[in-house]
Amino acid sequence: MEEKQAFNPFLPEYEYIPDGEPHVFGDRVYVYGSHDKFGAPMFCVNDYVCWSASVDDLKSWSFEGVIYRKRQDPKNRLGLRLLFAPDVARGKDGRYYLYYAFDFMGMMGVAVSDRPCGPFQFYGHVCYPEGEIWGRKKRMHFHLIRGYLWMTMEKYICIPDFIRPYLLS
Repeated sequence: MEEKQAFNPFLPEYEYIPDGEPHVFGDRVYVYGSHDKFGAPMFCVNDYVCWSASVDDLKSWSFEGVIYRKRQDPKNRLGLRLLFAPDVARGKDGRYYLYYAFDFMGMMGVAVSDRPCGPFQFYGHVCYPEGEIWGRKKRMHFHLIRGYLWMTMEKYICIPDFIRPYLLS
């Protein structure tokens, strides 16, 4: 049996994907994350890209291309706002949902695709049940979810089979 071993960095030297979130969908591992540009005055200035590899060969990574452009979010038509700390989950409808932090505005956006490697299309912003955009309520700094307080720009998506999905941020 041939021994297969991957080494760091597993992506090319020119690629920098902080806030990486690996997920196995089917027989491939997909890595989603923020997308920095070397020499830029700020982080997360590039559009989202995706890299994937077979679960049987983590030495050979494939560039899946740009999966979501910053300008696709209607609140970022000029592309000046940053998108960071994304995560992807497969919904019960079989589609893939990309959640991302929208700049430092306390908002989160959602994009959707039929494939884990995109392309993703803008779907909406995360909202409270009454329709107000999440993170826009005055004097609300912490969010209560099942008795726990959460306040961070990182996301964790949980879609268990036996209860409704949760987005922890």
